This record gives sequence, C-alpha cells and structure tokens, in this order.
Amino acid sequence: MDNMKKEPATSRRKFLKTSAGAAASWAVLPDALAFSLIPKPLPNEPTSMATGKSLIGTYGEWAASLAKNIPSLSFRQTKWTNIKTWQKEALAKTNELMCKPDMGKAPVVTVEKKYVYDGLDIEELSWKLPYGRPTKAYFLKPQGAQKPLPAILALHDHGGNKYFGKRKIVRLADDMHPLLVEHQEHYYGGKAWANELAKRGYAVLVHDVFAFESRRVLYEEVAGFTYGPLKTDSKTDADPEKSENIQAYNAWAGEHEHVMSKSLFCGGTTWPGVVLAEDQVALDILSNRPEVDKNRIGCAGLSGGGLRTAYLGGLDARIKCAVCVGFMSTWDDFTLHKSFTHTWMLYVPLLPNYLDFPEVLGIRVPLPTMIQNNNDDDLFTLPEMTKADSILREIFVKAGAGDKYQGKFYDGEHKFDQPMQKDAFEWFDKWLS
Repeated sequence: MDNMKKEPATSRRKFLKTSAGAAASWAVLPDALAFSLIPKPLPNEPTSMATGKSLIGTYGEWAASLAKNIPSLSFRQTKWTNIKTWQKEALAKTNELMCKPDMGKAPVVTVEKKYVYDGLDIEELSWKLPYGRPTKAYFLKPQGAQKPLPAILALHDHGGNKYFGKRKIVRLADDMHPLLVEHQEHYYGGKAWANELAKRGYAVLVHDVFAFESRRVLYEEVAGFTYGPLKTDSKTDADPEKSENIQAYNAWAGEHEHVMSKSLFCGGTTWPGVVLAEDQVALDILSNRPEVDKNRIGCAGLSGGGLRTAYLGGLDARIKCAVCVGFMSTWDDFTLHKSFTHTWMLYVPLLPNYLDFPEVLGIRVPLPTMIQNNNDDDLFTLPEMTKADSILREIFVKAGAGDKYQGKFYDGEHKFDQPMQKDAFEWFDKWLS
C-alpha cells in the first residue's frame, strides 16, 4: 500500500456539485460518486416538470408521459386480484426484458484460502463463469459455527469504484488499503457491515459482480480506443494497488460504462440481466453450503448493492428477506431528474411500460422487505423516493401483508451508517432467526 495523501470524499462531492468540468467529463456518472448538478428545489417548491426543467429539456414531460401512471402489470391495477397470477405474469415479463445470459451448469467452487479473523471463519473462494476471468468471493461465518445458519448474500456497492468490489464491505486484516478505509468511513460509518452481520450469527457471502474487482475489464483486454477519455495507450495494468492508479482506473471505467452497456444490448442481453444472472449463481453457491439454512436467506446492499437487491429480491423467491438501501425511486425520477447520476446497471429497456421501478422489488410480496432512504440523497429526489415508498406500501397492503413491509427515511446523504445497519440487522433477525 502507498502513502499517497487521500482526497476527502467530501471534497470530491463539492467538486462534482460545483465544477462545470464534472458534467463535461463524465458522460454517465456512476452512482455513489455522482451527485446532482441541479440545484435542489427550495422548500415547498413544486418539482413537477410543468414548472421546472428536465434533463432532456422540453422533451421531458412528453417522455415521462409515454409510460402510464399505473403501468399495465402493476399490482395496483384493479384487474389484479390474485397475487399468484399477477406474480407469474410480472415475473415472466421482467425476465423476458432483462434477457439474462445462460450461465450453464453450476460452477465448481474452489477454496483458495481459509483463516480466522475478527472472530470469524473466513474462506476466500473462486468460481468460473462461462465468460470473463474467475469470480472471487469471501464466505464468513461465526468462528466454529456448524449448525445451519441464516444467511445473507451481501451485495457490494457501485460507488464509481470498479477497481474494488467485495472488499468494500468486508475487513479481512488489520491493515487495509487507505481507499477502502476511506470508503467504509464515508458510506458505512467505519464498519465492514458484512463482518458485523456474520458476527451476529449469519453466514455471509460477498462476491465480485460483473465488471468489478476480479471481474473488472483490464486495459490490456480492450482495443480501439485511440482518442478521448477512453484511450489506453498511456495506461497500464501494472502496480494496480497504487492509489493514483486505482483512481485513474475508476475514472476510465466510468467512461467505459456506456460502451459496455451498448455492446451488451447488441449482444442480446442487458447489464441488469447479466448482474442478476451472476448474483443468482452466487445465491446458488450460498444455498448449497452445508452451514446454511436455505430457507432462511436474505440479501442487502447500499446504492449499486441496493439496485442489485431490487432485482434479485424481486425476481428470486429464495430471498426470504430483503433490505434495499439507498436505491429506491421511480422511473419518473430517472426520466426527468436523475438518469445521469446512475450506472447503466439500472436500465432495462421497455420495462417502465409494465412496472414502475419499485414494483420490480414488489413482485416478492408478501416476503419481508425493508427500504432505507436518506432524505438528502443527491442521487434521487425526495418526492419520488416518497412516491416509491407509497407504491410499495400499497402493494403490500393490497396483498394483506402490510406488516411485511417497512420503508424508513433517515437524515443525511447517501450512506448505510450504523443506525441504518442496526435497523436492517434487526429486520433480518425478526424474519430469519
């Protein structure tokens, strides 16, 4: 590890909010590093596009009007009275549009290393998918635990940081990379929340997902970028752990997102579909562990991890309890206000014609579901976060499962701090213990 002086996260945020250069240099701002360049409305100022501006100018109101206020497969439609019938159709349509790639047979899991740290038994794992380099993962459980345990698939965030994936939410030694220390202090209250859950009595699996850490795209693997921010002729994969190289890579990877997403579309799939498929492989692996009670598995994550929770929790009933942190709003919010603050991992073409974004997670009703929002989260607008909460609450109440849903709002910016972790962990305890 190097001793390079770290730039405080708050300084980066200030730059993104005030610099005209930020908008010009980031075609697509990844989620947790991307903050709104649009001034917040004054208190009581209406936020509808009838009185304001949209990200796409005069086309905003028209674009937002294309999808019906209550989409055709919304459980809020009066025509849907049978949960099972609705779930079958909503699940089929969403999977169709996501176009998940075929992952083939279950991969062989290799145990790379075993050790004890922080009162936990830790295994470093790897497995090979049909494409890309091997996926690396960590499995954590209370030291010496043998009986079937409740389990959590812990989903790492995006954070505008593709160099790191699983390492962002674990602590495996006293010595950590300074950028990871900073990341955990800023977004997680200084805690490695995967460790905290494991110490609470859970088996926890954390894996790198598509395009992050062990799954990231290397400079040497690409060709053809000879100009602009994606040019690679002056870049190297050598000394990857140096802070300046990590920061340079993350800037490059942010610019590369639109290229990756367009290429996936042309290949007949979507970025959300690829991520869902990889998360489901990890869920298979976690479910098959002898220490795990496969009937008591949950998932959670902040930001990009919250996005992954929305899709995995909504589309895979093996997730018996879900906590989506810092990623819940409406398609209208993304259409009019905040598309530029989010990763391409979010977008499923045509899906808004059938379900609003919170309704994807709502497909899991009546399985226990918690949403955690931050009132000052610049990645979303508060009115649309509130609307998303109301939509999910309506779905659960209509299904006769109002007690299985909890939407919570916290003061502060984009984060999953210790008070939020406490509430999330207690939610897991309530439904998985």
